[in-house]
Amino acid sequence: MSSKTVTALLEMSDITKSFPGVRALDGVTFDLFAGEIHALVGENGAGKSTLMKVLGGVYPHPEYGGEILIEGEPRRFRNIRDAEAAGIAVIYQELSLVKDMTVGENIFLGREPQRFGIVRWNNLYRQAQQLLDDLHLSIDPRTPVRELGIGQQQLVEIAKALSQNARILVLDEPTAALTNAEVETLVQILSKLRSRGVGMIYISHKLEEVFRLSNRITVLRDGRTIGTEPTKELNQSSVISRMVGREVGDIFPTPEHTAGEVIFEVRNITVDDPYTAGKRLVNDVSFGVRRGEVLGIAGLMGAGRSDLLMAIFGAHAGRMSGEVLVENKRVRITSPAEAIRHGIGFVTEDRKRFGLILDQTILNNMTLASLPLISGRVFTNADREVALGETAMRDLRIKARTVFTVAGTLSGGNQQKVVLAKWLLTKPRVLFLDEPTRGIDVGAKQVIYAQINLLAREGLAIVLVSSELPEVLGLSDRVLVLHEGRITGEFTRANATPESVMACATGQMKR
Repeated sequence: MSSKTVTALLEMSDITKSFPGVRALDGVTFDLFAGEIHALVGENGAGKSTLMKVLGGVYPHPEYGGEILIEGEPRRFRNIRDAEAAGIAVIYQELSLVKDMTVGENIFLGREPQRFGIVRWNNLYRQAQQLLDDLHLSIDPRTPVRELGIGQQQLVEIAKALSQNARILVLDEPTAALTNAEVETLVQILSKLRSRGVGMIYISHKLEEVFRLSNRITVLRDGRTIGTEPTKELNQSSVISRMVGREVGDIFPTPEHTAGEVIFEVRNITVDDPYTAGKRLVNDVSFGVRRGEVLGIAGLMGAGRSDLLMAIFGAHAGRMSGEVLVENKRVRITSPAEAIRHGIGFVTEDRKRFGLILDQTILNNMTLASLPLISGRVFTNADREVALGETAMRDLRIKARTVFTVAGTLSGGNQQKVVLAKWLLTKPRVLFLDEPTRGIDVGAKQVIYAQINLLAREGLAIVLVSSELPEVLGLSDRVLVLHEGRITGEFTRANATPESVMACATGQMKR
């Protein structure tokens, strides 16, 4: 495919967009051809989402500068419907499905087949079924969306976009919540769409996916286009260096900590499924973690890793049995408040649902769990609260104007740093980290990796859950592997290999 002989499906030229005090896009140029996957990468805050919101009509003309061409014709979008009419569909990380409606109702929401003003439900569900069958998705269109897993919901979003005959499809972190099987389904769908001439813009922090799927890669940094190259002419190191503006060596820090005595231990933990009688999500799990140690817990989606941490923290709906010991003393934890009192901090998997109050300030979020430590008997020490927040903001390199910035306006990486700061201010004995770098860029990852190393060096016990195997192996002193709720392997840093860990994670090897 040559840009000299083929008219681009999409051209965005000299795109600028400003917010109060911030120039989010500064002369960005981007193009897309029919039948290609063009990856758009960059650190959080680089301008990727802003650029796609310009394309998708979220930021209407003339709120932005520059020109958008669709097949050589200038287009100006006043709203999202204008963009959709031009054949553009954007699937954001935060899915837009209505959970109480069925799959079919969501796919044709606002475009239901009607006759004399009456919805023709049989036609709607027949068309939805045809669309799902065409994408090889074994989903009943009459199923309420709330009964689907997050991965299936993501695939329904794609079906919804294609029902609009989209020629330009934007996918923002499409595999963040997908299982391996669902990722393969998505890959097959994208391959089929590419053969049909659909142009796709693929945004992801998972560079291995970017290199597997894309034809070209464009890097944004600080609201500017750094460059566009064919994927085959690049490698991950060169892309990362363009994203962060410097050469990046080994992304994981060299461990500089020594494990001490066991400070936290669980024995024979079992967690029942609250929705399925007789089913166990976690089955007879025991482990201990030492001061200054990073204990990694690996496993495939559904292995029970998050259920284990949520149950120990007193935040799981299912019944838990077993023992929890802090500094060799048995403790009873039935709520997060009790877990905090016993010195447990928990950076949860879903920061927006469980970790942050998005319409509150950075400061309010940071100090929410540590107010008893900051407050007097009657009043909060406001000066001390601000001082602690500003110190945490500086130490974790949170990019914001002040601690009074609203958390919901931050990039994903900076939001995650706020969540981490919140728990560090509680001065925990043990810190649970569940997918601490999900959906954040390599620069923010390096800050968090360095902080994990520093905390372990200072004697904090850390339990790390991650779906990214290189992350588990790169950060952990020891690795436990879960498969179907049971521990199937335990490795030291020295003897943990990707092959051995995956063998345990898939149930092929028993310890």
